[in-house]
Amino acid sequence: MAQRTWFITGVSSGFGRELTQQLLARGDKVVGTVRDLTKIKDLREAYPDAFVATVLEVTDPAAVKATVDAAFSDLGRIDVIVSNAGYGLFGAAEELSDSEIDHIIATNLTGSIQLFRAAIPHLRAQGGGRIIQLSSYGGQVAFAGNSLYHATKWGIEGFAEAVAKEVEAFGIGVTIVEPGGARTEFRYGSAKVANLMPIYDNNPAHTFLQMLDPQNGLAAGDPVRMATRIIESVDIEPAPLRMVLGSQALASTIDTLKARIANFETQADLAASTDFPPNE
Repeated sequence: MAQRTWFITGVSSGFGRELTQQLLARGDKVVGTVRDLTKIKDLREAYPDAFVATVLEVTDPAAVKATVDAAFSDLGRIDVIVSNAGYGLFGAAEELSDSEIDHIIATNLTGSIQLFRAAIPHLRAQGGGRIIQLSSYGGQVAFAGNSLYHATKWGIEGFAEAVAKEVEAFGIGVTIVEPGGARTEFRYGSAKVANLMPIYDNNPAHTFLQMLDPQNGLAAGDPVRMATRIIESVDIEPAPLRMVLGSQALASTIDTLKARIANFETQADLAASTDFPPNE
């Protein structure tokens, strides 16, 4: 098992925390970013030499670049970048405030984009590495009441897939991780809910309220096993472009993509009708 150095955003909870715990326990080094250092005090005390915790607000592009530059400068080499920081925002589109929209885009989408851009020059200079983008099966499947979350995840998946083609020649692999529902704080703690309007109470836009209540049943996904599979993916060559974690997530993704393809296949005549005629 090769020892590596990792840079992970958002390590105070959820997948970021679980990844960090497993990596430190197996002897790897981790630079982990948080907004509140008190939340990872136990890890700092348990692994004073292997764990470097730093405060970062991923919505600040200058801070993202400075933090990444400093990490590479201090450590010399970082093998894996994990873009994990993010959160869920639930509610119908018209229930969301402008500030809520701006913040989730700045965190989930722009923050991840800036992390890629800050890390790529360093990875290229050192001859390669791996970037892991935490997305969701919600980067392929859309549900009512999740419009802005989907906007950020569909957006970052398109960005990451294009960048994967740009950096492959430099020995940099990119993997998009699409977990299904998991028993993390994302669902049962950190999820943000809009100022709900009664007009949507009997609308699919509020179905998410059942999901956020643990009394209605817990998610099937085990964050420990999911984190282990993410760590193992770094040993796979070439880097897998996408990894779906969770049987329900995979089934839903496959059904959605099949339906999308079937719809496209009905449009052959329509698509051709907009082309110039042959030889014209």
